[in-house]
Amino acid sequence: MSLAGHGAVLSAIGFDADDTLWQNEYFFRMTEEKFAALLSDYAESGHITERLLEAERRNLQFYGYGIKGFTLSMIETAIEVTDDNVPATILHDILRAGREMLRHPVETLPHVRKTLMELCGRYRLILITKGDLFDQERKLAQSGLGELFDDVQIVSEKTTETYQRIFNTAGRDASTSMMVGNSLKSDVIPAIEAGSFGVHVPHDLTWVHEHADVPIHAPRYHSIEHLGELPDLIARLR
Repeated sequence: MSLAGHGAVLSAIGFDADDTLWQNEYFFRMTEEKFAALLSDYAESGHITERLLEAERRNLQFYGYGIKGFTLSMIETAIEVTDDNVPATILHDILRAGREMLRHPVETLPHVRKTLMELCGRYRLILITKGDLFDQERKLAQSGLGELFDDVQIVSEKTTETYQRIFNTAGRDASTSMMVGNSLKSDVIPAIEAGSFGVHVPHDLTWVHEHADVPIHAPRYHSIEHLGELPDLIARLR
């Protein structure tokens, strides 16, 4: 299938996982609210949320993305806002909240399965996600979507080099690939910089760390309201 104006044939489509295929940020927000309530005797919720975000950003280089790093950041924040006097009962509740997140059933987003089934077999479908290896494998298994992907890549960070490495394999080229996801910062912009198409599928909730300016002047940038619109977008690029 040639892509109009680009002289290429689309061969591979990468998909983000969290908040593109299934709900994720929603559960983090709920846990943040519980966490702020636990520390309500020590600080206002807005201050607690701000300190937690600072801890998460600070700890990304050590813990990476995911629930385990988030839980450790909550513990660190609790120690800080209580001036090293956080009760053991609160630490216990924080650990319980982290375990509950790791056990929460996967909630697949609308249009996901139908769209993947329509595209699989026609293109090489690659799941490209970052985060904790065990948790991402758990969510993929529970989603029931694993058999629809030709490859699964769980990475520590999504950079231009990451997409070049994944897409420039098996005789394929990044210019014949497309990355689809809810994060402009992680899914769209670096994929475009690698030479691929970048398709933004906005989610109602996006972690502030993933915010970025829309690359409106990039010719390979596209945006759709939901994943069900992806096949029509691909058809228009013929």
